[in-house]
Amino acid sequence: MTNVLIVLTLPEAVRMQYFNHVKDHFPDVKLDMVDHHSKVDPYIGAAEVLITFGPHVANHVFEKAKNLKWVQALGTGVDGIADQPGLRRDVLLTNMHGFHGAPVSEAALLAMLSLARDLPRSLRQQARRKWDRFPVRLLKEKTVGIFGVGTIAAELAPKCRALGMKVVGVSSAKRKLDGFDAMFGREELAQVVKEWDYFVLLTPYTPQIHHVVNAKIFAAMKPSSFFINLARGGVVDEDALLDALKNRRIAGAALDVFAKEPLPEDSPFWDMENVILTQHQGGFFDGYPRFAIPVVEHNLRKYLAGDLKGMINVVKR
Repeated sequence: MTNVLIVLTLPEAVRMQYFNHVKDHFPDVKLDMVDHHSKVDPYIGAAEVLITFGPHVANHVFEKAKNLKWVQALGTGVDGIADQPGLRRDVLLTNMHGFHGAPVSEAALLAMLSLARDLPRSLRQQARRKWDRFPVRLLKEKTVGIFGVGTIAAELAPKCRALGMKVVGVSSAKRKLDGFDAMFGREELAQVVKEWDYFVLLTPYTPQIHHVVNAKIFAAMKPSSFFINLARGGVVDEDALLDALKNRRIAGAALDVFAKEPLPEDSPFWDMENVILTQHQGGFFDGYPRFAIPVVEHNLRKYLAGDLKGMINVVKR
């Protein structure tokens, strides 16, 4: 019998969608689920299959997973899994693809509009019952730079252009793409960022781009510009970002992801008036399991049949 362990730190109703589907469709597997990686000990030693998100696990999980053969990541990003030293090289890793364009592009638009109109200021005044009118900025005729040109960027770009924005892409592979007015290579970031009003970070994390967005980049940005991180915390030098925000070298930021998650309670980001902070919500929407579960089912069927070549979204590492 194949032992399958689900580790998900999510609301119970969401966790149970994954659990119940696997239980109903694969009655012959031994299925367990925990809501935090600190609770894996009774199950992880026997687990052959692990279903989880990268931020929901830790290295001790993989160190104890002596029988592990396959990890199904429920997100596109596999940092928190692939970069853990305890994960053996022979363990198969698969992830999700193709359905993050709508939620994350909408999160980017929300962030840009909220920063442009200083929504936090209005909410603070609402809490104080204070009538305080102030002029807001428009997105129209502004320039948005998108670092990381993949499925999400391809969906975001035309939405930005529909609002009258100029759209610039930065990618490791320069190419023409519908919705973009210009495209530059990653090595040109420090130069082209000077013209941007909004810097939207969407690039996946890899060790090669650790802290690629650093003090040099923030120094090059316009003082009136905004930074939006919907990618991964490790891409950004957070100390440099804090310094840029505190000293108003940039106007503000909308941050959805961080180097350490959950974000510690003593992080200065929580209290900054020029920061909009969300809790890794960019791709987390009410219909997510509807898209993710079919991938889990397909791969689990192939795995149990011994058809590893038939599995989809295999991550090369």
